[in-house]
Amino acid sequence: MTVGNHLNHLAKIKSQEIELSILDLAMFRLKVDSIYLYKNELSNPNFMPLDVLAESLCLLIADHYPILVGRPTVNSTGKGIISIDSSNLCLPDIAEIIVDSPVEFFFETCPNDSEDKSDIQFFNTRKFHRNSGVEHPPHASYHRDHSAVIVRVLRFKDNSCVAISYSMSHCIFDGIGAMAFVNHWGEYARNLEEIKNGKYQLFKPPLNDRQVLNDCFSKVEPLDLPFVSYFKDILPPLPEISPAAIASLMLSTPDLQAIEDLHVLHFSRANLERIRHHVDKDQTINVAFVTLLTKNMVQANIKAFGKVPQATYIMTPYNCRAQSTVPKHFVGNATCPAIAPLSTQSVLDGSYKDLAESIREFCSKTESGHTKANMLLIEHQLSLLFHIFSILCNSPESSYIGMTNLRYMPFYTLDFGYGEPSVLGFDYFQMEGTVRLLPNKQDDGLDLYLTFHDAHFDELCQLEDIKTFANVIY
Repeated sequence: MTVGNHLNHLAKIKSQEIELSILDLAMFRLKVDSIYLYKNELSNPNFMPLDVLAESLCLLIADHYPILVGRPTVNSTGKGIISIDSSNLCLPDIAEIIVDSPVEFFFETCPNDSEDKSDIQFFNTRKFHRNSGVEHPPHASYHRDHSAVIVRVLRFKDNSCVAISYSMSHCIFDGIGAMAFVNHWGEYARNLEEIKNGKYQLFKPPLNDRQVLNDCFSKVEPLDLPFVSYFKDILPPLPEISPAAIASLMLSTPDLQAIEDLHVLHFSRANLERIRHHVDKDQTINVAFVTLLTKNMVQANIKAFGKVPQATYIMTPYNCRAQSTVPKHFVGNATCPAIAPLSTQSVLDGSYKDLAESIREFCSKTESGHTKANMLLIEHQLSLLFHIFSILCNSPESSYIGMTNLRYMPFYTLDFGYGEPSVLGFDYFQMEGTVRLLPNKQDDGLDLYLTFHDAHFDELCQLEDIKTFANVIY
């Protein structure tokens, strides 16, 4: 069943242009997505109806997120913009799919540390796409004139569970902005009638104006990015790209293809603390966690490739709002990468403690000046940046992990009026070596979603520290 009449709410959107920031342009070929599963524990026959979900989505876009129905282009001054033409909107794509199987068919489980609690459940995305008979939903893409937001409401057999799967263009939101958007959607769904009657306003409206980002960093002095000098030393001279051509070039880059080698490891709350003490008790859990994973992924790569890679790269995005005057309710891209380029031999020979300190030095000491330097890097050294990201991968020459910590994101507050989600998940990522950390409310542990070649993941799971601290889910 598809949605039609709810799109009428978009008719009130006025034609306008929204200028994209340099950080938005850098994310153009990527997407953000998640899957939320809601269990119909009371067997409610009207559980999470499609019309409420669709109408609240369209009303929210019309009221606060018109940027989602525009199309990217370059204006007469060479700026990248989202052009919103009220007579030719890029419509949101929302549809319901009936899954002729119970949701349990696609669950994996592992024991809960608390004996009085049931096993922890995980939605196996790979099994679902392989065995459900449901066509894989399209990924958000402007190149195929898809919407910037695609939603599939997956209704499982006997209405026992409903999953909300969405895909959105990364040039519109970073992770924080995407979480704000979907939580606003839930707020609209819970208060739909009052909103339609003009009696309700969002508690925390979003800030979409990208000029805010430029204003906040206009007087910030850039700080050196250590990884830039490293890559300049090892890469050949690269042709310069005129800043005037940046927007046109970025908006023409092809989408990155999804990688199906997606895996999940689970770490209980107790094991997270054990990892910190195993690595270095004076470090944060986040630093200790990426340290443990880095050292073990290098070993897995060596076993799979049969040789020691020369370099190991660790990339951890950081939230620019935290170190600057960018308002917390800004929903555009305000995330930048910190990269640690290390010698693989030092990773192998050094202690966990030494490795953790190296990663902390490169990736944890971020300031607003580093954000300004990243913005200038995109604008003035785009060839170098493209080349850097082309070698951030697991290969015979390098080991790579790009880890985003989402453990404090408000996933479990996404309530459409029927309670919080029971199980979280992801669709496929677009970059090999990508890691996402999700909170798991079932035991207050962490789920690690990892795009890693299947053969390499098999080697990873045989390593002693992984067997000690992790539950292998799939």
